[in-house]
Amino acid sequence: MLNDLQQKWCDEATTDYSDLKALFLNCTLKKSPDPSHTEGLFNISRAIMEANGVTVDVVRPVDHDIAFGVYPDMTEHGWDKDDWPAIYKKVEAADILIVGSAIWLGEKTSVCTQAIERLYASSGDLNDAGQYAYYGKVGGCLITGNEDGAKHCSMNILYSLQHLGYSIPPQADAGWLGAAGPGPSYMDEGSGGPENDFTNRNTTFMTWNLMHLARMLKDAGGVPAHGNQRSLWDAGCRFDSDNPEHR
Repeated sequence: MLNDLQQKWCDEATTDYSDLKALFLNCTLKKSPDPSHTEGLFNISRAIMEANGVTVDVVRPVDHDIAFGVYPDMTEHGWDKDDWPAIYKKVEAADILIVGSAIWLGEKTSVCTQAIERLYASSGDLNDAGQYAYYGKVGGCLITGNEDGAKHCSMNILYSLQHLGYSIPPQADAGWLGAAGPGPSYMDEGSGGPENDFTNRNTTFMTWNLMHLARMLKDAGGVPAHGNQRSLWDAGCRFDSDNPEHR
């Protein structure tokens, strides 16, 4: 799975990442066990993480009965069933979130949009420091397709993740595009996808940068809790003026 340089960097690593957890959300339109080209690209990043002791989980939202909406549990809002709360427990446990999507009509998949909407549902929750719940977690994305739009999809996904509170490291996206129009996808024979140096390089850099930043944040106890605590803002505190209630 890994080339010689990718394996060498794993073998030479001196940092301990074994207490980190990563969740890959594969927002393919294909139900398991159908092969997913996006998961094929995931496997490079996953192999690097697992070689460094990171605990990795992969979820295909399309395999689950996920309700539409922007509340944590949509069964409380008229839906008979909603598998998202169980998936969200994995989101909560993960230090690293990688969102993957194919490209259709130049956009991320409808499943990817739905997953981000459901992530948004819990963005107002608070952590123990009174910050938004996703503070201290890092995010990245991987894109596959045989039409233009990889950077557009990445911009949308990474903007969404940082807006929800995720920290985004340098070069936090990678992708593979085949020839425009009908043609082989990433894992198809003769596509050149798995051997593509540009894609392999960017996927490798993204993966290491996600692990590096997750390590830094975890060792630091998360993002410093000053000037960004919703709990204090709601209590009337302001960091640039006196608060009569707390004199």
